[in-house]
Amino acid sequence: MDDETLSPDVKGLIDTEPEVFVSSASVWEIVVKAAVGKLPVPPDMNDALLASGLRELPIRSRHAWEAGALPLLHRDPFDRMLVAQARCEGLTLFTRDRSVQAYEVEFRPV
Repeated sequence: MDDETLSPDVKGLIDTEPEVFVSSASVWEIVVKAAVGKLPVPPDMNDALLASGLRELPIRSRHAWEAGALPLLHRDPFDRMLVAQARCEGLTLFTRDRSVQAYEVEFRPV
C-alpha cells in the first residue's frame, strides 16, 4: 500500500491481513470527487485497485437500510454507508473522520 499518510502499523495491517475490503461506496466517492476536480485520480486507478488484492465490498440492500436508519451524527452519505457496511458485516472501519468515529461501530483511527 502506497499512502505516506498512513502509519507503518496501519500499512502493515492492510498489507498482511488476509481479507481487507474496499467498499463500492469508497470507489463511488473517489470517482465523484475526481469528476468535479476535487481529487486527482490516475486513469488506471480501478485496475490498480482490483490488482491490489483488496476485496470488493458491494453495497447491498441491508446496507442501505442500515445507513438510512443511522442517527444523523454525520450527513455524508458515503461515510454513513461505510459505517452501515462495517456494522452489517462485522468489519473494522479504518477512518480519520471523527464524526464517523461517533457511531457505534468498530473502528481504528488512522
